[in-house]
Parts: sequence; structure tokens; C-alpha cells
Amino acid sequence: ITIIICLFVCLLMLLLGSLFLCGRVEALSSAMDVLKQDALKWGVPLTCSKWDCDCPFNRQRGCCCAANEMHQVEEESFKRIKYLWEKVMSLNSRVNALSGGFKVSFKATMNQNIAIEIPGSTERCFGPFNTNVPIPYSNVALNSGNGYNPSLGVFTAPCPGVYMFSFTAFSSVGVDGRLYHKVQLMKNGKMGVSVWENNREDIEDSATQVVVMEMQRGDQVYMELVSGRKLCTFMEYNIFTGHIVYPYTE
Repeated sequence: ITIIICLFVCLLMLLLGSLFLCGRVEALSSAMDVLKQDALKWGVPLTCSKWDCDCPFNRQRGCCCAANEMHQVEEESFKRIKYLWEKVMSLNSRVNALSGGFKVSFKATMNQNIAIEIPGSTERCFGPFNTNVPIPYSNVALNSGNGYNPSLGVFTAPCPGVYMFSFTAFSSVGVDGRLYHKVQLMKNGKMGVSVWENNREDIEDSATQVVVMEMQRGDQVYMELVSGRKLCTFMEYNIFTGHIVYPYTE
């Protein structure tokens, strides 16, 4: 009860003090004197330090226990917020340093000059061959991290993690031609996914595959044209891309 009375007197003194500072001195001077005198005559022990009736009118802070406790909470809250902010900034720096070291991505297309004219036809094609052949995507538009070798058409993972690869296979033949191709993505010599076409109904067609896979450091991915198949016309429409989704870290 004494704490409530102390706080009530404090708030009442602050309210009247603010009115007093706004210039209504003559109307409130007598009431202020009465309140100050009554406060000085307060005989009940207070839970906080010695009451100073001039404090609300002069300093207006730290004049009762509640204000002191509030100031202490503010100080502790500020220290905690500052500590958390420093931790967030430190974590942000670590994330940037980590991700900055693993910028791995590439995009490459086939070179039109790789296609040769098939005897007895006006088509210019890559293939057919009597064995499976790696596809050399030699026109490189992007190669962050230098993981892709355009001479071999092979991507080598520079670090372990999860990677995403995509490829588009396109072929176009004459009116009496036959679409006949199969392109497959290889990882360390083993087939992952593929697209294929074998019909005389269309004179051109394309297909795209996207795959996500785990890669260890040194694993290799490349595209392969299956033996007996061919890719014809507009070689630049054949695209091979890849990038790291996230690295594995200890």
C-alpha cells in the first residue's frame, strides 16, 4: 500500500509539475504549495530512498523506486539488444564468408561449327557415332569457380554439396528427315537422366531435364550423345548448365 501511495504521489506531483512548467503558475501555485507541504508531512516510512519533493519539478527522473527500477530495466535491455546485434552481425559476416567461397555455376552451349554435313543429305549434324560420345559444349557464357572444362565438356565439383544441373537437347531435320537422338547426363561414368526422340512426324523438337544430386569433391558430370544418334541444325540451342545449391561443411 505504501508503494502505491508513493507512486500515486509521484505521478500526481509530475502531472501538476508539468502543468506548472507550462505557465499556469498563478492558478496552481496555492495547490502546489499545499501538496508539497502535505508530502513533507508524510510520516509513513517509504520503501524507497528519502523523498525529495523538489525532484519532480526539477529533474523529473529517478525520484522514486519505480523510476529507478525502470531505468535499471532500460539499461539491461539496452545491453542485451547491443549484445544480440553484435551476434547477428558476426553471424552475417560468417555466412557471407562461407557462401562467398562457394560460388559455383556454369552455362555453356554447343558451337555451330561442330556440326558437319552428312553424306547424301543437306543436314549438318553432330553424330552419328559408333560409340557414346561426350558432348563438347564449348561456348561458355558463365563459369564461376572454374569448375567447367569447355574443352572436354566436363564439370568437376570443387567442393562437396548439393548441385543442380539442367540441359536442353534440340535437333532439327529436313522435311523427309528423321529425328533420332538420345542425350543423357552422366555422373562419374554412370547415367543419371536422359531425353530422347525417334520419329518422322516432327522436323524439329527439344526437351529439357533438371536434376538435383549430391556431389563429392572431384565428382564429374558431363553430357553424352548415345551411339547411332545425332543432333542436327542450330547447335547453339543445346544448353548445359549447373550450379551449387548449398555446400556441405563440417
